Amino acid sequence: MRSLLRTLERATLRDIALVCLADALVGASFGAVSVSGGLPLWLPVALSVLVFAGGAQFAAVGIVLTGGGPLAAVVTGLVLNARLLPFGFTVADALDGPRWRRLLGAHLLTDESTAFTLLQSDPRRRRAVYWVCGLALFVVWNVAVLAGAAAGGLIGDTDALGLDAAFPAVLLALVLPSLADRRTRAAALAGAAVAVAATPFVPAGLPVLLALAGLLFAALPARPSGPNGPSGAPGLSGPAAAEDAGAARAAGAADVTGAAGAARLAEEIR
Repeated sequence: MRSLLRTLERATLRDIALVCLADALVGASFGAVSVSGGLPLWLPVALSVLVFAGGAQFAAVGIVLTGGGPLAAVVTGLVLNARLLPFGFTVADALDGPRWRRLLGAHLLTDESTAFTLLQSDPRRRRAVYWVCGLALFVVWNVAVLAGAAAGGLIGDTDALGLDAAFPAVLLALVLPSLADRRTRAAALAGAAVAVAATPFVPAGLPVLLALAGLLFAALPARPSGPNGPSGAPGLSGPAAAEDAGAARAAGAADVTGAAGAARLAEEIR
């Protein structure tokens, strides 16, 4: 673990710590909501250790507390966690080693660990940030759930504290740097629009899966810039074309200035 920490930059470790802090608040609220709703203390603790998926845990407990059956709770959790399947493909390179290590790594797969891994390009750092984030979140989440469950109804109305917005806020902060790319931004906006539009008509969990349709926008080819590029310079586009255009204007101005000076000199000789 110490070698993994040395691989990462201090800023990355700080960001992971902030995410752990936010998740600790949500985990404590999950434990408190579960126990104050009438569930035994061991249930949220067991869910956190065995499932380790905040959204699925909240959905399952919510269904049980409103009178739903265990089967409905399990199916809802599976639907919500289905989004982790494509996540696993994107970070598969970070889960090397023997089978037991890959199984443990798969259990640590979360939205946050995936987001931090995708921000890294170096294979060694991808592996390090995945394991550091996954293990840290697992420990912090389970400790927070246990503390919240022990506190029971002391927290009161967790929605009034705004803790339900912690997950979306954390994930938005993680993906913001990636939205600088035009195609990624188009895919994210399209997926969000699909999810919002489908929410009133489909069961909980399905809008997240339907939002994957936004990936079609990311697969679209880049817009062609034409044979002469946007600025008319052969084979150049963007900053290079602008730089060449500026150089051409400067050269043209120099030619005009030189011609004017030559004309004045000829006029003086005459």
